[in-house]
Amino acid sequence: MAVLQKYDWIIALISIAFCFSSFGNGANDVANAYATSVSARTLTMPQVGVLSMVTEFVGAVAMGSRVTTTIKNGIIDIGRFESSPATLILGMACAETASAFWLMLATGIGFPVSTTQTIVGSLIGVGFASQASIKWAWESGSVSQVAASWGIAPGIAAGFSAIIFGTVKYSVLERKEPLKWALRLIPFYLATTAGILALFIMIELPSGESPEEFGIGRFCGVIFGVWGGALIVAYVFFLPYFRRRLLQNDSRLRFYHIPLGPYLMKEDPWLYFPATDGEVVKDYYMNAHRARVVAGVEENPSSDLKKDNNNNGDSSDSADASNLEKGPVQAEPAALASKQHLEPEERFLAPVAHLPIYHMARLYGYLKYFFLQGVTRDCVSHDSEHLARTHAKAKIYDNKVEHLWTYAQVASAMMMSIAHGSNDVANAVGPWVAAYETFKAGTVETKTDTPIWILVVAGFLLGAGFWFYGYHIVRALGNKITQLSPTRGFSMELGAAITVLLASRLALPVSTTQCLCGATVGTALMNYDLGAVNWRQLAWIFSGWVLTLPCAGLIAGLLMVMALNTPHF
Repeated sequence: MAVLQKYDWIIALISIAFCFSSFGNGANDVANAYATSVSARTLTMPQVGVLSMVTEFVGAVAMGSRVTTTIKNGIIDIGRFESSPATLILGMACAETASAFWLMLATGIGFPVSTTQTIVGSLIGVGFASQASIKWAWESGSVSQVAASWGIAPGIAAGFSAIIFGTVKYSVLERKEPLKWALRLIPFYLATTAGILALFIMIELPSGESPEEFGIGRFCGVIFGVWGGALIVAYVFFLPYFRRRLLQNDSRLRFYHIPLGPYLMKEDPWLYFPATDGEVVKDYYMNAHRARVVAGVEENPSSDLKKDNNNNGDSSDSADASNLEKGPVQAEPAALASKQHLEPEERFLAPVAHLPIYHMARLYGYLKYFFLQGVTRDCVSHDSEHLARTHAKAKIYDNKVEHLWTYAQVASAMMMSIAHGSNDVANAVGPWVAAYETFKAGTVETKTDTPIWILVVAGFLLGAGFWFYGYHIVRALGNKITQLSPTRGFSMELGAAITVLLASRLALPVSTTQCLCGATVGTALMNYDLGAVNWRQLAWIFSGWVLTLPCAGLIAGLLMVMALNTPHF
């Protein structure tokens, strides 16, 4: 370490880049896990912000070490740097910096890019610049395997999600009396989701034993035990809640009344914190156009169509500037009536804009805006004629049936987020670990353990990235591709999560962005109409994928070339 002590400034720089890379990773990729839940109105942005902090942390800390090794050692030949370990530290710093820069830039302009492609492209750029051999041949952790997963994984995810939605569609949604069949089958869907989650947790825990070591019989016993336990919980606690809320139309009930279980079967049970809005279930198919019709506001979609900050012409997510300046109280009544959601500027800043800058109320408004602006934006509604035509191709199902699947969708979204934390934490941690361990040892270390504390930091930053910056990507996914609903979102998330976790088990980094997009298309095509997919938005997303690899590689390669050829005394 004494030999490399003079390069501690590079460790400082890569540590800063690592923080931005993890933050950008969370902002761009965590949104994939929860975008369908937000778009389907199953979860709100603040709820997702809290959940993502927990699930990303669990996935990164408990399940992330195996894939970290593949990213760190599998792309370029680290043996090239054995005679000059300081150059490896420099190369990893360039790769981390390039990854952080592209992720932050892509997120800002609304590109749902692959963070896996970003770091792989950065490492390839470093490899070219340093003349290190790159593992192109088909072998474990090679570029070929990673690249193949980009094409194969979306197809597999599309297949899984289409099958899952097909079972829901033909066993419940398309049958006579769908609510009756939904109440019969929802316990099995909840139990199966829990069983799949238990399966992958057992497989993925780094400290856990393999199924062969643990014993196939005991392994299957645990899985079916979880399935059976979840089924019992569903019958004892969920079904009484569902029956009272959906069959008896008791609008006082909310999800926090589920623990009351059998008590809800009484004729008039006492409830703690009963809801008072009179709403049994929400309209999961509501969008900006329908909101305007409900509000009685005259609308001309062709004249109202605006460009969003993604410049892809699909939607408008912000209020008119003149109304914003007036504030929510002074804004035009018709404009406010047409809005389903007040933006953070209208909610936190406009009401106190008339106060002096030093006034406590105004300072508190700025404080709330800083910490909450990322999770209080409208990421659901749209004002696009093109999207309205796309959504019209999807069949609208019973909202009460859709409500039943919100609970399964939350479980599948959490599973998808845990899968992301386990798989993509390597994208930020891998280069940093390679540099840090080399700095400590003074020699190139090709096999090192990932420090748990850096996984803890990365897990926190993944969640924080979504909290402050992830709304850009939530807007770009979900309803902008097809009509979302809880049953569809459940199918997409579960299909993508299964694909990602299978890849993680094989130590094969895959793109959660591409898995989710594949799952979304697979579910949308179950409408048996190509018009139910917004191919324009998919082309926009695909262009981000195409640009990611060369842009990240070019940035990292240029940084490495300039650093290696800088004049010095």
